[in-house]
Amino acid sequence: MNVRTRSSAIIGALCLVTSVAFTSASASSREDAAKVALTKVATAKNPSAGTAGPGGAVWIAERAGTVRVLGKQGLGEPVLDISAETTTDGERGLLGIAFAGDFKHFYISYTDLEGTSTVDEFAVRKGKLRPETRRTVLTQSQPYANHNGGDIKFGRDGYLYIAFGDGGSGGDPHGNGQNLDTLLGKLLRIDPRGGKPYAIPKDNPFVGDPKAKDEIWAYGLRNPWRFSFDKGTGDLFIGDVGQSAWEEIDRAPAASKGGENYGWSQMEGTHPFRDGTEPANHVPPVHEYDRTGLGCSVTGGFVYRGKAIPELRGQYLFSDYCDGTVRALKLKDGKVTGVSDLGVNGGEVVSFVQGGKGELYVLDLGGPVSRIDPAA
Repeated sequence: MNVRTRSSAIIGALCLVTSVAFTSASASSREDAAKVALTKVATAKNPSAGTAGPGGAVWIAERAGTVRVLGKQGLGEPVLDISAETTTDGERGLLGIAFAGDFKHFYISYTDLEGTSTVDEFAVRKGKLRPETRRTVLTQSQPYANHNGGDIKFGRDGYLYIAFGDGGSGGDPHGNGQNLDTLLGKLLRIDPRGGKPYAIPKDNPFVGDPKAKDEIWAYGLRNPWRFSFDKGTGDLFIGDVGQSAWEEIDRAPAASKGGENYGWSQMEGTHPFRDGTEPANHVPPVHEYDRTGLGCSVTGGFVYRGKAIPELRGQYLFSDYCDGTVRALKLKDGKVTGVSDLGVNGGEVVSFVQGGKGELYVLDLGGPVSRIDPAA
């Protein structure tokens, strides 16, 4: 999700390695790609995010502030409606949802009426939200209406990870990406149940550093538009939207102790941004692609761990909001060995969702919710 190109379309709708890994998306191959199809399973109103809920059901967030559960007959009536409390200007809205591992708590990430990024918690009982238990866990003011990030996920460690963009505008005018004294341009790691309003894990990489925020897990991000943990390995993948020339996918191994610097705004992918100097601790992306084609805003996805498409297992799927083509990175020992064009187009792909059994869904901001199935 980005406003640096096709800005009116994106604002109005949302309106929102190794050297072998740095392969232009336009050069991706279909010849050895897994054979897949997109099966439309529902239509939502500007779907923005999703997660697996109790019983493996897929919960879908709609940008204006509603959450609905996907069933055999499509999406049910809203189980949550905060539409009176959120704004949809720029790249804002209800941008992320997540369940704790035991499904006893549900979390939402949204921008409130003032544009402040907000993470709230609800208790869950017998698979249903308890609205009276709602509480705010964390807030972050936003200087601009773009690059808010907003994705949230739980890691294997049971902690909540929160992605924030650099605060917006263009070119990171406030230098937030490399500034450890702000939560903007960062991936955070907190324990939402360990304190009031939350606790900070003692092994977070910057705990005790007076010049850094203790919540920070990784930094140097421009607009981390969707991140995920591989259910098989625990590895972290981040799709980070570029400024003007390069889109990137970053990775951290499950054994990481945090503290990765992904380079923004000194770097855009593997390339110095403007007059930037590559930081000594820069962690380059495992994959990048340029914008000579139709792509303009990467949408990170998931490593496929389902059973329906065996030949796709272990590959990382992603797309681009402007291009819509679903692609897959082939991985070996954490390195990209190839990129495949899967031959399907998800439209304005704003997010992927991983169901309870590992199957993947594609969300088109225009409405369609589609499952990735084996080709007939």
